[in-house]
Amino acid sequence: MKLSRGLVLLLGLLIACQPAPLPAVTVIDGDRVITVRTDRRVPAEILAQANIVVDPLDRILANGTPVAPDETLTSRGALILQLRRHVEVLLSEPRGQIKLITTAFTVGEALAEAGYSPYAGDIVQPPLNSPIQNGMTITVAASNTLFITADGKTMEFRSSARTVGEALAEAGIPLLGLDYSLPPENEAPPPDGQIKVVRVSESVLLAQKSVPFQSELVASAEVPLDQTQILSPGENGLSVQRIRVRYEDGVEVGRMTEEETVVRAPKNRTLAYGTKIEIKTAVVNGVTIEYWRAVQMYATSYSPCRVGTSACSSITASGAQLTKGIVALRTDLYRAMKGQALFIPGYGFATVADACPGCVGKPWIDLGFSDEDYEGWHSWVTVYFLTPVPQNIVYVLE
Repeated sequence: MKLSRGLVLLLGLLIACQPAPLPAVTVIDGDRVITVRTDRRVPAEILAQANIVVDPLDRILANGTPVAPDETLTSRGALILQLRRHVEVLLSEPRGQIKLITTAFTVGEALAEAGYSPYAGDIVQPPLNSPIQNGMTITVAASNTLFITADGKTMEFRSSARTVGEALAEAGIPLLGLDYSLPPENEAPPPDGQIKVVRVSESVLLAQKSVPFQSELVASAEVPLDQTQILSPGENGLSVQRIRVRYEDGVEVGRMTEEETVVRAPKNRTLAYGTKIEIKTAVVNGVTIEYWRAVQMYATSYSPCRVGTSACSSITASGAQLTKGIVALRTDLYRAMKGQALFIPGYGFATVADACPGCVGKPWIDLGFSDEDYEGWHSWVTVYFLTPVPQNIVYVLE
């Protein structure tokens, strides 16, 4: 059935005169979601229409942007009001504990509201992106500025590590092999923040070393007295040492011989000292003497008041009075040669009758004088040992 043109116009006029629906506003209050149809644009009025009570410490967001309760909103499109209720949290940081009232959504936002900007090295628990919950405790372990010197460079960074080892791991500078740190890695970072990494390396060297031969003396009746003859020359041996060399930051700081192996043993040198006695005659200082031994000796002189003590003494080790003709040898030779007749050029005939404890280090004879005829001697002389040949002979005088 067809409607008349007039009827259609009447229906259009009736529809046009109907009032337009009010805009819908979505209100989110925690887990509650409420839709309110209103033409009001002041958040406090809209929330009041939705029967929602707002605390002055709460926060209102319009389409995600914080707004004041009495602010007139200019947006004409869809509107979402979110009510963020305030909560109480406890902030624990190095300066102490602080109670915070916050409407922040995350731990990071709450810290920012409190004016606390954590360093990258600070440890925050719970993490910064964790949602805020009423009554929670936020712990901040503040970092320290550290200066790590390693491989010739110094790095500055912040860390809240409890030990030097942890700080080095955070900085990406681990200790490898024999490396060590100052302070040691198990200690806490120092107050001044200075940490040094010492790079340690070692190498092993093989080094040759000469092993000296030893000399041994043997008696030979074929060799004249006071002479020596080489029977075998001797030969140095050879050893190989295993040496561990330690370097710290590229500088050698020590060497340690770990092992030494003799690859060629040394061969001893054999010396024959003479025991062959030959009686000889000579004219010395116009005097004909018969002797069986002639030895170069260093001659000094002494007298009763020149014996090296504060008091004068003319008593000798043999009991004889000290006069010219009494000579002294070192103690062991005196005991072996006591009474031996000698002839010393420039001094004359003499007898071993005293001990000289200080006559050591070289063939040495101390020539005795009385105080009246004392002569100072400091020279090398030939000492002739006169016949007869004693039964007990000291073949080696040194």
